[in-house]
Amino acid sequence: MPGSRRSRRQRAVAELRAQGRYGPELRDVALPFAALALAVVGSVSLLLWLYRTLGVGGLVLGVALLAAVAVVGRLWHRASVRRRGGIYTPAELSVLGEHALVVAVERMLRRDGWHVISMPDEGRPRLYARDRGGRQLDVAFRPADEAPTGNAPAGPAPLREVGRPGVDQLTRVVVSRGAYSRTDVLWASRQGGVHLVDGRQLQRWAAGISLENLGLPTR
Repeated sequence: MPGSRRSRRQRAVAELRAQGRYGPELRDVALPFAALALAVVGSVSLLLWLYRTLGVGGLVLGVALLAAVAVVGRLWHRASVRRRGGIYTPAELSVLGEHALVVAVERMLRRDGWHVISMPDEGRPRLYARDRGGRQLDVAFRPADEAPTGNAPAGPAPLREVGRPGVDQLTRVVVSRGAYSRTDVLWASRQGGVHLVDGRQLQRWAAGISLENLGLPTR
């Protein structure tokens, strides 16, 4: 039936979009193309105005300015593409707000092959993730200013295998840009399947190291 075919197609498109495998639609590319056209027209108009006003020297100045803008724009674009791919520098992580940190962690999970869904809990950000092997993650966030600084554990940063997932098959991950106290680490170790990601481990994860290489169980 046409209706059922339409619904199947809509579900297939939704699944492809969730996996990042569905190509852009017209509305997704119309604005960038319009911006590009305006940039070209504006650049030509600027060069003509400088040439008429200052002569050849103005034309050279205009070309130099446009070249500098192009270099800066290219660097910005490359950094933006890198971040969308789930790679962040320590400096970029340090200036992220709460919402931006959630977006960054979501991108990092997708980079590592997880399918991610945002599931806020009582107004606080929370992510649910599942990989092709059936593993499930419940990712919560702890603001850096809530993490204690005077009793942070020495030695390796505390993303450590503190137990297998619980009976609900969820591995719980708590992410913070700050540090965790010894009390936090002991609490997590008693829960089973709880992993703490502090600022140092977050930087390593953001640099491209997978959660598995940081201690997440592979099963």
